[in-house]
Amino acid sequence: MDKESIKNLGDLKKAGYQSKSIKDELRDNLKQKIRNNEKAFEGIHGYDYSVIPELERAILSRHNINLLGLRGQAKTRLARLMVNLLDEWIPTIEGSEINDDPLRPISRYAREMIIAKGDNTPISWIHREERFFEKLATPDVTVADLIGDVDPIKAANLKLSYADDRVIHFGMIPRANRSIFVINELPDLQARIQVALFNILQEGDIQIRGFKLRLPLDMQFVFTANPEDYTNRGSIVTPLKDRIGSQILTHYPESIEIAKLITSQEARLDKRQSDLIYVPEIAKDLLEQISFEARDSEFIDHKSGVSARMSITAFENLLSTAERRAIKNGEEETLLRFGDFLGVIPAITGKVELVYEGEQEGAAFVAMQLIGDAVKSLFPNYFPPIEKLQKPDATTPYDNLIEWFFDGSGFELPDDLTESDYKEKLDSIEPLNDLIKKYQPDLKEEDKYFMKEFLLWALVEHKKLSKQRFAKGLQFKDLYGSYISGL
Repeated sequence: MDKESIKNLGDLKKAGYQSKSIKDELRDNLKQKIRNNEKAFEGIHGYDYSVIPELERAILSRHNINLLGLRGQAKTRLARLMVNLLDEWIPTIEGSEINDDPLRPISRYAREMIIAKGDNTPISWIHREERFFEKLATPDVTVADLIGDVDPIKAANLKLSYADDRVIHFGMIPRANRSIFVINELPDLQARIQVALFNILQEGDIQIRGFKLRLPLDMQFVFTANPEDYTNRGSIVTPLKDRIGSQILTHYPESIEIAKLITSQEARLDKRQSDLIYVPEIAKDLLEQISFEARDSEFIDHKSGVSARMSITAFENLLSTAERRAIKNGEEETLLRFGDFLGVIPAITGKVELVYEGEQEGAAFVAMQLIGDAVKSLFPNYFPPIEKLQKPDATTPYDNLIEWFFDGSGFELPDDLTESDYKEKLDSIEPLNDLIKKYQPDLKEEDKYFMKEFLLWALVEHKKLSKQRFAKGLQFKDLYGSYISGL
């Protein structure tokens, strides 16, 4: 439809425009995408066989929707992407506060204008991007914010009595007529405010200070909620829950590959960082494994969840740690080092909710524990596993490496070593080179140094070596030598 040539109600009728509810708009456009084998929710990973089919079924059923899940599970992102299922442009009565459909006007303003001007009633057009409204539910939200209130200034200016419905100032929901309206963290909304939504969802009635307005609003409601809020801060009142057509459970990524896709898509990286720093694939795996370990950790509150934002911000911190070192050393290129993972600790400590035991240990300790657990989980993918219990005379592939540390006085790896010094230091450990050649013969040259550090950290986590932090970096020692020197 050529919106440029349609200026008034008469033009709209001649063009053969047919009114359509927002739920039918979403449904028809989704059906078209399904027929064409197009993705309706671009940029969402890991939900192809779980959340997205359920969401599509809810849209086809014309339901209001509640997305229920822990933080960082793309609930709001899914709601925002529903905008792409709307028609690109829709007509409205020019000047209408509530986006009146020219063929189905519901406000007094629009009806009176059509009576006065007939087919000359001016039309304006709204783009789909303007048809998304979002409100974060907080305890201070009022009925006036959402639905409306009497406006004494309007009454005075128009010389109207308070009995006249023209003195009403509409709230966010009526102003979002013919739009998607999202209320985030619904359980945080006070029960009396939730009650005010009953009739809007079911009948379209709006009650404001004694006025009963029959406004059959045309809305697509999407609510988001976190199960943790049901006990900690509030709940969704049962009659409101009954009026929400579909409740869809979201979840965290189920594999490291999906988690990596999300992180690489969402991380805000400077192109210069990407060009400057080489990141081995194992480093990306390790970063995501930290989140998987956190979701199972005894120190972290599972009900609170571990947001996907933790991996995203940790990845940004990881690259910034390497970038800072390269800048200090005046280098144009650098390899990501395992030691750079110490730079992700602030991203971890700020994103996890600790239980009592975790608080006792301290957030930084828990973060280091998660890194260590991630190393232990990934280690068998690259090297022979290290058994907890072994016979005293049993030999292992790591004996020569452990002996190298036993014979030496320790191995120091400062944080800010230049690239050439860093490689020279790691190359000096012959048994380490032998293990890489034997068990990772096809490893790319750029990945070898990270893998060497990974192996050292794994031996520390399996209690075969010791690791100590000193002012400028890390020191690795033989376990028993470290114990004796401590005595």
